[in-house]
Amino acid sequence: MFLVIIYYMMPPKGRKRCRSLLPDVLSNLLDNVVDVILMYLPCKDAVRTSILSTKWRYNWCRRTKLTLDESHWRTKNDRLDHTVKFKKIINQFLALHEGPITKFTLKINSLKRCPKIDNFICFLSRNEIRYLVLHLPREKPYKLPSSLFTCSQLSHLTLHDCSINPSSAFKGFDKLISLELCRVTISSEFLESLISHCLLLEQFVLEIPEVVNRIEINASKLRSFDFTGCVSSIYLKNVPLLEKVSLIGDESSMEAENFGFAKSCSALEHLIFNYSYNEMALDEQDEVATRLPFEVNSIKRFYLPHLRALCLIRSFPHLEYLEIEVGNEYDITALECLEMERFSDVTFNHLREVKIKCFTGTTPEIQLIKLLFAKSPLLLRMLIDTWFLDHKFLDTRLDTLAEISKFWRASPKAEVVYIDCSLKMRS
Repeated sequence: MFLVIIYYMMPPKGRKRCRSLLPDVLSNLLDNVVDVILMYLPCKDAVRTSILSTKWRYNWCRRTKLTLDESHWRTKNDRLDHTVKFKKIINQFLALHEGPITKFTLKINSLKRCPKIDNFICFLSRNEIRYLVLHLPREKPYKLPSSLFTCSQLSHLTLHDCSINPSSAFKGFDKLISLELCRVTISSEFLESLISHCLLLEQFVLEIPEVVNRIEINASKLRSFDFTGCVSSIYLKNVPLLEKVSLIGDESSMEAENFGFAKSCSALEHLIFNYSYNEMALDEQDEVATRLPFEVNSIKRFYLPHLRALCLIRSFPHLEYLEIEVGNEYDITALECLEMERFSDVTFNHLREVKIKCFTGTTPEIQLIKLLFAKSPLLLRMLIDTWFLDHKFLDTRLDTLAEISKFWRASPKAEVVYIDCSLKMRS
């Protein structure tokens, strides 16, 4: 692209002469200009610039940001094992690269087994690595070398499908701001120690495949926490800046009293909670709980996965945005928990926008919309995803939407927006 731009910027009479000068123009570019050009090229294309001239042959070796994935070794007629190809690329890289590497991404999760990368991790640890992403094969977690824990400049670390077991001398990453651990084998003791010693940590993503009883997070600078897995309780300690929490799991035993972490997070505004509501009964005598045993005044945005958990919003009196995924949840309990009488003492005084996903038109879903209209005096917009409505029966579908448009609304400004590629309606 660079050659083409120079050629067409020249006047017609000078183009012939320009062709003979192009190699000199490329050779005389300042190193910092060359580095910027190479930085914006994909790694594979940057290496190809080595054919431009003798001076450009090893310019790519100064790149400070690199990404290696299967596109570097996969070809249409693969005869050599991909792991062997990867090893050749790594060995060549170690032999030729010069200068610091501030950002490196390795994605080899498609390989059947993880090649030995200890020397490469050690190489990065000595070259000022700040942003490191490792997506390794899932089949057998690779044990990362101790040299990883000598990367003193790390500000961002992402590890997928590996195991880590540092020495007792390791005290954390002083400059780490973002940490992502997905399917990483790690002891709960070391996890807690790691988090508490990363004093600048702001973003933490944790996905664990096994069931755990308790997770304790102590991070005074933490602003965002995303957890996926099965856990009995989460204890967030000393998190005064925490704004967003996402908890996702399919078979959790989390009980309502262990939801108390939200009470201690004074800055928490955005909550995504996707756990089995059957495990969150506050009172074993009641099928449906009415509220949490406390209120969380800070939460403004809330996502929940099913109708039966709707009562949880009673505990968030300052809620402004609600997103709920309904699906085909047609059962007596779901219908009973949406009865208007159950919310006679509740008004959603701050709710401004509601998004209903996977709407199918069942009675509980219709009742939910009716309830939210009647109890939300400041509501501005009700977004309804109608994609899941039966497209075969257009008359029935239109009747359902017409019924919704007639519901009484506590807010005179409330409008309904139907989200559907084939049907654009507003009432």
